[in-house]
Amino acid sequence: MKITYYGHSCFSVVAGGKHLLFDPFISGNELAKHINIDEMQADYIFISHGHFDHILDVVRIANRTGAKVLGVWELHDYFSKQGVKNTQPINPGGKLTFEFGTVKAVSAMHSSSFQDGSYAGVASGFVFKTPDGNFYYSGDTALTMDMTFIPKWAKLDFAVLPIGDGLTMGVEDAIEAAGLVDVMEVVGVHYDTFDFIKIDTAEARLAFEKASLKLHLPEIGQSINL
Repeated sequence: MKITYYGHSCFSVVAGGKHLLFDPFISGNELAKHINIDEMQADYIFISHGHFDHILDVVRIANRTGAKVLGVWELHDYFSKQGVKNTQPINPGGKLTFEFGTVKAVSAMHSSSFQDGSYAGVASGFVFKTPDGNFYYSGDTALTMDMTFIPKWAKLDFAVLPIGDGLTMGVEDAIEAAGLVDVMEVVGVHYDTFDFIKIDTAEARLAFEKASLKLHLPEIGQSINL
């Protein structure tokens, strides 16, 4: 599968002939200023939770592309009221099938609110089964034993996990999470965007290597194949 990193926790995966986009926060990210969001492709947009650094560019991208926006009920309701025409709710535990394959929403341990402080529903992650391979995006989360259920539903090819610490898992817990979900390859996200989540990427790669795991940290705008 082709994965393109757009900074922070935003990335896309091409699977089943469709472009799946996650947590678009580009225009507000100084590190991603070279990314033109009006040229980004999206058939589906998956939102893990309601914090501004995961939803900032959803409306703009969705309205241009016509992409279907998916997230928990509160996100579905919020984006519908923002004028997005193509939304669908999916709460943790829910499973839906589309042209690209199947997605199951799973729990994430994290807070979730809109910028005005109103409730944005529970945080979630997503597990995908597609003809091109299977993967897990944890969303912003702490390490949790709920992750042990994921391999019972899908044999994963890779996982996308936060590694910035402070607000989410750090490197040490992400390594543990990789073991719980039974993957050897991890794409790291949610690091370096703000001062309080900056990490030493060389040390992070070495820590994963010592655990016999591969940590992928693509440059913003770079595509890799997994």
